[in-house]
Amino acid sequence: MNLRPFVKQIAPGVLAVVGMLGVLSTTTTFVHAEEPVRGGELVIGAGYSASSLNPAVQSGFGAGVPGAQLFAGLVRYDEDWTPQPYLATDWAFSADGKTLRLNLVKNATFHDGEPITASDVVFSINAVKANHPFKTMLQAVESAKAADDHTVVINLSQPHPALMVALSPLLLPIMPEHIYGDEQELRTHPRNLQDVVGSGPFKFGEYVADQRIVLDRYEDFFIEGRPYLDRIVIQTVRDRSNMSLLLQRGEVQYNPFTSLTLRDVDRLSRINGLSATTEGYGGIGAINWLAFNLDREPLKDLRVRQAIAYAIDKDFIINTMQLGRSKRATGPIADSSPFYTADVEQYDLNIKRSKQLLDDAGYAPDENGVRMTITIDWIPGTVEFGKNLGEALSAQLRKVGVEATVRSLPDFGSWIGQISATSDYDLSIESLFNWGDPIIGVHRSYITSNIRPGVPFSNTTHYTNPEIDALLEQAGAETDPTERTALYHEFQKIITDDLPMHYLHEVPFHTVQRDELRDLPVGIWGAMAPFDRAYWAQ
Repeated sequence: MNLRPFVKQIAPGVLAVVGMLGVLSTTTTFVHAEEPVRGGELVIGAGYSASSLNPAVQSGFGAGVPGAQLFAGLVRYDEDWTPQPYLATDWAFSADGKTLRLNLVKNATFHDGEPITASDVVFSINAVKANHPFKTMLQAVESAKAADDHTVVINLSQPHPALMVALSPLLLPIMPEHIYGDEQELRTHPRNLQDVVGSGPFKFGEYVADQRIVLDRYEDFFIEGRPYLDRIVIQTVRDRSNMSLLLQRGEVQYNPFTSLTLRDVDRLSRINGLSATTEGYGGIGAINWLAFNLDREPLKDLRVRQAIAYAIDKDFIINTMQLGRSKRATGPIADSSPFYTADVEQYDLNIKRSKQLLDDAGYAPDENGVRMTITIDWIPGTVEFGKNLGEALSAQLRKVGVEATVRSLPDFGSWIGQISATSDYDLSIESLFNWGDPIIGVHRSYITSNIRPGVPFSNTTHYTNPEIDALLEQAGAETDPTERTALYHEFQKIITDDLPMHYLHEVPFHTVQRDELRDLPVGIWGAMAPFDRAYWAQ
């Protein structure tokens, strides 16, 4: 049976179904134009600073890029959404889909030389379930047990169609129990930032806040001969014009995600020795939206939220501000997902309707034409898709009498404290990811149980709807792809009608890199995947 076309067509929702049929993973063959060269240093430019190197407690680029190098996962994903062996050599689901058995490699060690055992995997599963911000990701896991030193059995309360995606190193890093099981709080554990002991291809070298992360090759990595690079340096470069200059000079050789302006991406891709690609972001599904504080007047009123949505000119944002490189977002699921539907209310620009809705809600303009005054926040570090976008939205909302002031917080920690911890905001421009499957990256923003003050990227609008809670619970256990798709279509329609946030555009991620680099990650996680195959061509 040829699985690859089948998985590619309906992934990610049915990856677990493939496993339930008893099919084991097979290894992909990677063909090189030349023999990989060992040695050299890779400098990655990052437009942000990591506040943790451990993806077990934090999502996003900051922890994801270094974390996937420091920590191995049970499986890794290729660009066709097919899970490949990593710390797990093979795996199989039970016939009812409620038990997953994984066999581990037998020669793996942590960076301090201690062996990686099934007990460490069990510890990591329990730790991620308790501490990761994605509450629904492992919610169906009832227990994880070590059958022996190299066999792990995961028992589920119900079939979990996103489980294999959740076993990626980005989402389930395998941690040493003898380090992290010391009864200290995992989220604030000192070994998340200094003297990190991991299981991945690179070991901790240095962490200097707001400057650099240095990762050195782990000579005893369990895949013989890898990694090829001697060292990876993740250099913080907050100024995007400086990032562009460093790439042009070759002082930074790889820049993923959104640390450059779209104009710089165009310019750099035309320079000899550099290239730009959009490959490798299939699992991310990044959507920029405008979140409404549903606890606060006047945004409690659906008519006000609708009026704001109808006042926004998405075509201007996409075609003029973003050079046509982004695409319209219509709801909570990205259009690259097999569960996406455009059959929802899309709130096309309609100034007349916007003004009428505000009149109906009782917000008449004063003598200066102002109906209400609100604030717009944005995530620090995302200027092009944050601050600049906020200023454009402010100008558009002014046309219907909504005076919106754009606030600029000093750093990501301040944003977490103000937006997530205390809900001190009116409107907030946020970029959230689908993370491969709605169970992982979508449910978290809408289920009532994930209203978690202080936890970023949870249900920060405080949206609650029992119908949505039940619908997502059902979709999270449904393994038939047709039935599951229908459930998510219904979910998207209800959410866009309720409008807890207004969906603006899908974020256009690009990677700019030196042409001499080979075998960089092009799976579904981009730079948040291991670089053990990467090397410099001679």
